[in-house]
Amino acid sequence: MTTRHGINWDKAQALQVAERNAFIGRMPRSRELSSQAAGHLLFGVPLHWMNDWSTPFSLYVAAAQGARFTDADGHDYVDFCLGDTGAMFGHSPRPVADAIARQAQRGYTAMLPSEDGVWVAQELARRFGLPYWQFALSASDANRFAIRWARAITHRSQVLIFNGCYHGTVDDVFVDLVDGQPQTRDSLLGQVYDITQHTRSVEFNDLTALEAALQDGKVACLLAEPAMTNIGMVLPQPGFWQAAQELCKRYGTLLLIDETHTISSGPGGYTRAHGLQPDLLVVGKPVAGGVPCAVYGFSAETARRAEEAKRNAPPGHSGI
Repeated sequence: MTTRHGINWDKAQALQVAERNAFIGRMPRSRELSSQAAGHLLFGVPLHWMNDWSTPFSLYVAAAQGARFTDADGHDYVDFCLGDTGAMFGHSPRPVADAIARQAQRGYTAMLPSEDGVWVAQELARRFGLPYWQFALSASDANRFAIRWARAITHRSQVLIFNGCYHGTVDDVFVDLVDGQPQTRDSLLGQVYDITQHTRSVEFNDLTALEAALQDGKVACLLAEPAMTNIGMVLPQPGFWQAAQELCKRYGTLLLIDETHTISSGPGGYTRAHGLQPDLLVVGKPVAGGVPCAVYGFSAETARRAEEAKRNAPPGHSGI
């Protein structure tokens, strides 16, 4: 049977079956590990989305170095994924591996600062241009914390995002535009409230819609990638960010730039390469050379307002 696109469907299905069987035949150890994992790992994998790959079972990694990895059955691969850029500088780069080994002899966590943290913050300020920094374990957490700071600083509840954005697992961003209207994403598990009560969404590069969303003065922050990365690559039109920054300032909305996917634009990310001036900046994935970590920075004025908000808050856990 040939489809209207000229594809022989029967041959395509036969090819799929043949490739599936070939995969199974070449991966006995991965198949065995998948079977064992099914007894104690929910969905048979450490993170359920690892099942999203279109293979009969998970491919198990035995070792990774540089731009290559070896699976549990001894097959070698050139890795074009690199942990979704978490290993952008290669798997186990020697300087990072050596630093981890040294630190392992000095302790992992003490809930107190160390000298290394001082130098890292100084270097972040030099590279990205924002003077004050905080740390988190993932960009999702860094985005969550930055949003909370923005709300505390501005005393506003609304967050504005661009349709089709990606900012990790932040609850506030799972809003899609359907026929021009915001709608909580229907694929979410365990969602118990309407996200659209506190999140607005407009199309990227649409300055008219952006101003309309900001002009009532209720938006705490515009959370945005400097270039859209999760719906293909959508670049900002010439002059878009200059105008968007002016609109944020006009209506008292903080600009929160998430550089997690765009850090490869240059040593200071897209922000430094293209002269953006965010109030808050988030970087995750490769920022620690493959170690789970994220950072978020504050402009001097935003840091001053954050300190004021913390001083004026009642004692107790901040939620950050």
